[in-house]
Amino acid sequence: MSRLYESYKKEVLPKLMKDFSYKSVMEIPKIEKIVLNMGVGEATQNIKIIDEAVNELTLIAGQKSIIRRAKKSVATFKLREGMPIGCMVTLRNKKMYDFLDKLINIALPRVKDFKGISPKAFDGRGNYSLGIREHLIFAEIDYDKVERVKGVGVNIVTTAKSDEECKKLLEYIGMPFRK
Repeated sequence: MSRLYESYKKEVLPKLMKDFSYKSVMEIPKIEKIVLNMGVGEATQNIKIIDEAVNELTLIAGQKSIIRRAKKSVATFKLREGMPIGCMVTLRNKKMYDFLDKLINIALPRVKDFKGISPKAFDGRGNYSLGIREHLIFAEIDYDKVERVKGVGVNIVTTAKSDEECKKLLEYIGMPFRK
């Protein structure tokens, strides 16, 4: 497994067990999955943009991404039901921990004037969402070949029952929260 997963088992589990005084190891929250999403609204005019987004998200995640299609027609956006408007990928197990390690140690420090991520982006059920404005911070993306800068949504889904548990879990893993 990855280096992050090994440190999770050896260091994070005992700290969480002590902090929240769990009686069983099975009560300790863990990360279930990470969902990466890239919305490409301009794809309604130019279909090649969606192929570019799929390829770039596949490079970032290390796993094939799928095209997401519009569920409803919206006339003001010139959008019809079934048109491709984005792509997504769901990471689990080893690939999830590899991506999280890459995000924390390589990608986020490359953000210009980075002061940490927002501690307010929890959803109330123990999940965390992070928006990245430029997908260029990932090392896999070749800056010269990119035609349009795209944003990436990163949703971290955990088994935590509260935002406090989720925040502690992510802090112990090494997520750089803003102070």
